[in-house]
Amino acid sequence: MTLTNLLLKKYSRPGPRYTSYPTAPHFSNLFGEKEWREELCRNQNSDRDLSLYFHIPFCDSLCYYCGCHMFATKRYSHAAEYVALLRKEISLIAGLAPSKKRVQQIHWGGGTPTFLQPSDIRNLFSSIQNEFLIAPGAEIACEVDPRELTRDHIAALKESGFNRMSLGVQDLDNQVQTSVNRVQPENIVYEVYGWMRNAGFKSINFDLMLGLPHQRVETFSRTLDKIISWSPDRLAIFSYAHLPNLLKHQKLIRVKDLPDFQTRLALRLLVIEKLNSAGYVNIGMDHYSKPNDDLVKARENQTLWRNFQGYSTHGESDLYGFGVSGISQTEEIYAQNVKEIDEYSKRIQQGRLATERGMNISLDDKIRREVIMRIMCGSEIDLPMLSQKWKIDFNDYFADALAELSKMEEDGLVEVSAENIRVTETGNLFLRNIAMPFDAYLEPHPSGNALYSQTL
Repeated sequence: MTLTNLLLKKYSRPGPRYTSYPTAPHFSNLFGEKEWREELCRNQNSDRDLSLYFHIPFCDSLCYYCGCHMFATKRYSHAAEYVALLRKEISLIAGLAPSKKRVQQIHWGGGTPTFLQPSDIRNLFSSIQNEFLIAPGAEIACEVDPRELTRDHIAALKESGFNRMSLGVQDLDNQVQTSVNRVQPENIVYEVYGWMRNAGFKSINFDLMLGLPHQRVETFSRTLDKIISWSPDRLAIFSYAHLPNLLKHQKLIRVKDLPDFQTRLALRLLVIEKLNSAGYVNIGMDHYSKPNDDLVKARENQTLWRNFQGYSTHGESDLYGFGVSGISQTEEIYAQNVKEIDEYSKRIQQGRLATERGMNISLDDKIRREVIMRIMCGSEIDLPMLSQKWKIDFNDYFADALAELSKMEEDGLVEVSAENIRVTETGNLFLRNIAMPFDAYLEPHPSGNALYSQTL
């Protein structure tokens, strides 16, 4: 076993993905509609820009690996009613938000946003345009399932102003696809990708997944070779999180069909080797981009950030989340909508905010959040800068974390000096682990972190 394999085995433990800090499991039901309304009003004078997220929870069928908040249905009436609710929520939030804020990013996720018919895509986006000031050149992205997509969907997205697409692929191998109930032949994926290229979208991302049933190095190598030959702008290659106690439908996946630990390690190293050789840049954790991509530029100038949609080039923007389970974020709070459609419908129809839980962010949270985000997004922490900015002595404030980090320094994951903490090339594989010592909410032992997937 190589040194890298030994380290991967040593550091594989449950831990957060840090799309926020504090992470969503620590949100409280004591925070609700009243607190989010007050924050929106207080935020009237903020000069921060906006990002908007819209959750479309519907899918035609259930993918067994899915960890998203979704509903499988064949009845389109459910989606049509939901679009009407979203349009009401947009008006409600826009009435409380400062009109001068400019929207720099819009993201539609799910579920499957392209479950919506083209007419409803246009109608929903029209409501966004009518209620919010969208900045010229804003990033407007949509997640796409190639199986049900039509040319009319592509036209509706392009005409509405979308310029970034994220294509759900996971794996091109038929046995893997069948085992997770997501069969999409390679020719369909390639055809849809061609439609997007011909339509002139600025950036196209492929989502892939490691650790699915029946995945093997030789088969996933063929998937990577094929996709690299297609030359997408970005690749997000997630590790499958098998959490059947939290996600009941994952019990449909047989544990004996999952790749063993050694295979998962080999798959991860395969990805690194092939994408590095193809010229893609690892911008953090499991995301890769072409060298001229905005994410790479943001990483280089230290403006890269993470939010609930993953890596973002607009870390200084507030985030408003719409729809069931949507999460909002300002400098001071996190707020999450209810997760059940019936309750969401009831609240929106009554003219109420759909907020169910959230939290106020303390000064300690803000300090730790910046440290964690600098690890996840820039692989380096400027100690004097942070000490001065937050009026702390970094070494004293984070004495416990630095003690843990010293062990990682011995393993070659970080380099610690009086000026900075720098993640090494090997350490880039372990960003979640390196961030975890700075997390004040984690239980001290791995067994206490069962809410999280394995870091590797």
